[in-house]
Amino acid sequence: MKMFEAARTILKQLFLSPATNKFPAKYAPASTIRFLDSVAKGELQMIAPVTVPSGFRGKIAYDRENCSGCQQCYKVCPTQAIEWLPEEKKIKVFISRCCFCAQCVEVCPVNTLAMTEEFLLSSYDKFSDELVVVDSGELPGSKKRKKAGTEAGEEPAPPS
Repeated sequence: MKMFEAARTILKQLFLSPATNKFPAKYAPASTIRFLDSVAKGELQMIAPVTVPSGFRGKIAYDRENCSGCQQCYKVCPTQAIEWLPEEKKIKVFISRCCFCAQCVEVCPVNTLAMTEEFLLSSYDKFSDELVVVDSGELPGSKKRKKAGTEAGEEPAPPS
């Protein structure tokens, strides 16, 4: 009986279209660098990647100004992708070392870290600016910390 189910499944799948996304091109280019140069010049078009599912763990985003400097993310990182900068009491994230486990995001008490949907992270230089996150700006859903000497809703006093 199981043999008939297997044969039916195989025959059904023979006539289905492939589930493979043809990103970045329908056929593999002979030279990826020449292909990307041609796309940049507008000579060729790149096929768009599939949309990422909800909960996707892509490149890390970091709101430097809102960081409390608690070091929880630094301590929990299994690959040591997060570097603690003691003089600034802030962090630096090396994406080339990251395993995208999101433990740093979960442990952050002020939601200063977040996983984005960005997944095109390849580079020849693992220390390139695109692969080292120092500040991504304000993140949605982060808890705003009060600055020293300010009340809620007030602007900090200008330095005298």
